[in-house]
Amino acid sequence: MASIAFIGLGNMGGPMAKNLVAAGHDVTVFDLVPEACADLAQAGAAVAASAAEAATGKEYVVSMLPAGKHVAQLYLGDSGLLAQLDSSVTLLDCSTIDAATAREVGEAAAALNIGFMDTPVSGGVAAAAAGTLAFMCGGSAATFERAKPVLAGMGKNIFHAGPAGAGQVAKGCNNMLLAIHMLGTCEALEMGARNGLDPKVLSEIMLASSGRNWSLEVYNPWPGVMENAPASKDYKPGFMVDLMVKDLGLALEIAEASGVENQLGKLAGERFREHQGAGNGRRDFSSILQLLQEEA
Repeated sequence: MASIAFIGLGNMGGPMAKNLVAAGHDVTVFDLVPEACADLAQAGAAVAASAAEAATGKEYVVSMLPAGKHVAQLYLGDSGLLAQLDSSVTLLDCSTIDAATAREVGEAAAALNIGFMDTPVSGGVAAAAAGTLAFMCGGSAATFERAKPVLAGMGKNIFHAGPAGAGQVAKGCNNMLLAIHMLGTCEALEMGARNGLDPKVLSEIMLASSGRNWSLEVYNPWPGVMENAPASKDYKPGFMVDLMVKDLGLALEIAEASGVENQLGKLAGERFREHQGAGNGRRDFSSILQLLQEEA
C-alpha cells in the first residue's frame, strides 16, 4: 500500500479520498473547508494543516481542484509543492482544467525529474463514490505505470492518452460529445412526446436502434424512465450544469487552439449557458430537457 496526500475534498475529491482509505492506503488529506477534513478523518484519514504538510514524505500527491489557477498555485512558484518535493514523489492531478496549465505543470515537474500526470475523470459524483471513475491520463509511460495502482483504488477504466496535457484534451473531447448527445437525446424524446409517444417506449425503440447512446442508456433525461437517473430525482446532480458549462468552455479553447470549427460544441455551449443563466447551474445537466419544454 502507498502513502498518499490528497488535496481538495469537494464533491468529487471527498469520495475519491475515502476510496483510497478503504483500499488500505495511508492517506493524509488537506482542504480549506474544515468540515471536509473532519469527514475524511472519520473515514480513517490523517488531516494536515497545509498542502505542503500533507505532501511531505509521501509517495504520491493526488489533487482535485476547481480550476487551472488553483492547480498552478498548488504546484508552481517558490511556495508551490514542486519547490518542496523531490523525485521520489509522483503527482496526480485529477482536476479538470485547461490543457495549457497541465502542460506547464508537467514540464516544470519533468525539469525536476518529478513524475506528473494530469488525470481528469469521467463518471460524476456517483462513480466517485462507487470507485468506478474513468481516468484519462497525460504524462510519461513510466509515470503512468506508477500511477495505475493508486488510480485503481478510485476507478475501473484507466487510459494513457499521451504526454502531459493529453488527459485534459481527452476529457474535453469526451465532455463536448456528452453535451451534444444529451442535447440530441432530449430533443428526440421531446419531439416524440409532443407527437403522442410514450418517452419510455421511445427510449426502448432508440436503444434497440442506431440512435443508441450513453445519455439514453445510462442517464435517461426523461423523469420516470430510469429509476436511478437524476431526472427521476428532480434532477439532483449527478453532474451539474455549472460543471458542463465549464467543460464546454475548456473544449472550445482546445478546438480554437487546434483550428477545429466545432459548431455542435459551440451550440451545446450556448444552450447550456442559457439553461445556467435561468438559475439551473446547480441542477443536473440532464435538466437541459426542461429548457426545450419551456420553449413549447
